[in-house]
Amino acid sequence: MPPAPAPATPSDAASPAAAQQSPKRSAAQPPAGQQPAAAKQPPAAERVYQHVKQGVLDRRYEGGTLLTEGELATDVGVSRTPVREALLKLEVEGLLKLYPKKGALVLPVSAQEIADVVETRMLVEEHAARKALPATPQLIARLEELLEQQREQAAAGDLQGAAVTDRCFHAEIVRSGGNAILSRLYDQLRDRQLRMGVAFLHSHPDRVAKTLVEHEEILEALRTGDADAAVGTVHRHVERISQLARGEVR
Repeated sequence: MPPAPAPATPSDAASPAAAQQSPKRSAAQPPAGQQPAAAKQPPAAERVYQHVKQGVLDRRYEGGTLLTEGELATDVGVSRTPVREALLKLEVEGLLKLYPKKGALVLPVSAQEIADVVETRMLVEEHAARKALPATPQLIARLEELLEQQREQAAAGDLQGAAVTDRCFHAEIVRSGGNAILSRLYDQLRDRQLRMGVAFLHSHPDRVAKTLVEHEEILEALRTGDADAAVGTVHRHVERISQLARGEVR
């Protein structure tokens, strides 16, 4: 009977020969001789869509501006075909009006649009403020974080950033209720809210300080669990947007 093979010693396991027999490679590491793949660029139409939409929302393209396919194609570095596709999508969203062989007109924010947005916000946010109670520590911490961020943006004169954070502050309260349908409805107002918010802050720069005070009041009402105070402060806050649009307050 042949003798049993001797057990492998540590030196055997660690030998270069053993290491060469079972090379290992990280799953994220590309094969030898190959470079990591570059990040894939979004489709051309999507790049045009994002470029124009952001320009409308941050008022780089003011209401009444006529955009041409040729200029946009040059700006983004694409052909005219994806430009047409992007402009059609933005027309469906109500941001542009297309005129064949002329271009696309950036639509101003109308008085009716403002009234519709304010009415919808009032219905959703008053309900959300009441449903958010008792507020969780996570919600309070997140609102405190957003309020501090908005203070910093206001101090730096970043009105676009302050408008985005304003919208996030209210969206957090709506989402805290756990109603996914209501959250999606509110999210559909996002672009209109941002556009209106930036316009109002540029027209009334002192409004930023008042917004911060009102957000602190909403946050304090949620901290203390006072449902009536939370709903009341939200109502006054949103109503002031309507008053600003009508030129009744500054």
